Amino acid sequence: MAIDWASASATYKRDGAVHIPGLLNAEQLDAALRSWEWSLSNPTPLNAPKLKRDGGPLFYADSYHPRVLEGYRDMLESSPIPEVCARLWGTDPVWFIYEQVFLKEGGDTGRTPWHQDGSYIPMDGEDTAVAWITFEPLSKTDSLEFVPGSHLGTVYNTSKFDPKDPTLPHDESLPYPHLPPIEAEREKWKVISWPVQPGDVVFFHFRTLHGGAPTRAGQRRRTLTLRFFGERAYYDPKTAKSLPNFRDMATKLKPGDTMRAPGFLKVHPK
Repeated sequence: MAIDWASASATYKRDGAVHIPGLLNAEQLDAALRSWEWSLSNPTPLNAPKLKRDGGPLFYADSYHPRVLEGYRDMLESSPIPEVCARLWGTDPVWFIYEQVFLKEGGDTGRTPWHQDGSYIPMDGEDTAVAWITFEPLSKTDSLEFVPGSHLGTVYNTSKFDPKDPTLPHDESLPYPHLPPIEAEREKWKVISWPVQPGDVVFFHFRTLHGGAPTRAGQRRRTLTLRFFGERAYYDPKTAKSLPNFRDMATKLKPGDTMRAPGFLKVHPK
């Protein structure tokens, strides 16, 4: 299917999220799955215990592997995703920041609370993107959800991911307002999502409010997210002052400085 890139870029800039159906062919999707499997076979020490299966529901997430490029470089360099980031932004180059993998299975798991990645990633700007890939078909109801246009508005204090109150902030000392109770007041919010098939990719801006649906008994959900930035991204310390692949970020950069570092892999142009 031909993609109207001008329309996709306009949607991304307006809504902070866009669905690109059928972006990955079978070979590219398989490469992404192999990278996801590499992450599951090489968990970070902090998250390795969470993979223990005790017969109950499993909700596993991991990210920032220090050797991520061992399992991801080939996939990233052959994937169309970095070029799509450039098309959506209208500029290049594109740099890869880090990966995040999710596995939900084995029974009912709670939804991922509404939050913004941009409230903790220490960068901001027009040229940021998360590429969200699912390896199972998902209905619109079960797919990732977004508040369109929220990337242009308030940056909220990132969620503590407390199931009793998902609006509780991770760090009360930060000068950001609490997250609004979006899930409890859904009728007050415009929420968008799409049914997705393996091979589809959803792109969203770091500041876009988003949340994930729960899983139910018999469901399995494997998802991979890849984070990128471009020319118009700058250092903006928040919860995290630095990133694992740029540990001295806070001492090398001042707020507003352009993002650059050898630890970020340039993935487009090749």
